[in-house]
Amino acid sequence: MQTDERRRTLLLSAAAAAGTILLPTHAHAQALAEPDRLDVPYVPTPQEVVERMLEMGRVGKNDVLYDLGCGDGRIVVTAARKRGARGTGIDLNPVRIAEAKENAKTAGVAERVNFKVGDLFQADVSPATVVTLYLLPSVNVKLRPRLWQQLKVGTRVVSHAFDMGPEWPPEKKDEVDGRTIYFWTITDAHKKALKV
Repeated sequence: MQTDERRRTLLLSAAAAAGTILLPTHAHAQALAEPDRLDVPYVPTPQEVVERMLEMGRVGKNDVLYDLGCGDGRIVVTAARKRGARGTGIDLNPVRIAEAKENAKTAGVAERVNFKVGDLFQADVSPATVVTLYLLPSVNVKLRPRLWQQLKVGTRVVSHAFDMGPEWPPEKKDEVDGRTIYFWTITDAHKKALKV
């Protein structure tokens, strides 16, 4: 356990040194407690994958992006800083949310983004025009009906690494440095499928 914690600390330190993220102050980090159990482990999305996800999702200044399982907020922050979008990040882990808020401040986009501790399966994502994910296959499949129900027709969904199961094949796939990115659009057919 100590080795895992040390490895995570080294990874975060390296990312901070590279300017990718800003670590919360020691006092702030100590005041936060990580949840005992998370459905998805925290693994940051590489920045080149973030950029390609936003490109595939055609994210622009009129978009409202929701990142489910947002981690340190890099997707939301990049969407706001480079593409002028507004965004919300949701994560169960208050430590990650604290990092995300600090990263938004550092990037100068705090007024365009919102980060909150929350359960993806309880969250209202209906305002989104784009949803991004880096979850696990089982979580994606469980989340799929909620996305079909809440998202408006035309909303784009982009997932790093994992698809949505055979019931929702991706419209597009791409690869960046051996990492797969999947793309879907919410359609009328998804809304009708929920009523059957």
